[in-house]
Amino acid sequence: MSVRRLLAAATAALLGGFLLAAPAAAHVAVQPVAASVTTMSAGRLGASTAALVGLVGLVIGGLALARPAGRFGTDTGGLGVAVALGAGLISMALGAVVVATSDGGLGTGNGLGGAVVALVVGLAAVVLGGLARNRSRNRSRSRRAG
Repeated sequence: MSVRRLLAAATAALLGGFLLAAPAAAHVAVQPVAASVTTMSAGRLGASTAALVGLVGLVIGGLALARPAGRFGTDTGGLGVAVALGAGLISMALGAVVVATSDGGLGTGNGLGGAVVALVVGLAAVVLGGLARNRSRNRSRSRRAG
């Protein structure tokens, strides 16, 4: 084998190696990396906010259902009912947006787990608000009849 052919083969091998390695390196660089525990990503922030709003709706819906004559109850115009229903719907909407836009699965730092929790808590707030609303309708019907 001549020196010319050896240098040509070595050059072709180096250039081919670099050209073939570049797309593989770019592919590895684009892969989503799991966020650390202390990193607050946009998905985690949105999911946490949605879960907290849903929790507020859940607590107020529970108060409206348990104490109908109190401040947040159904006898005072339905403030607790409206807050529970509104907070539950907002929580479910924010949780659905985070679920739809999360790139990775659970544990990647995109807020998917928190968004699922927000959906469940928001649904519970809507259910409690609906039960309290039905109770207020039944009370107003019985007052008109009696």
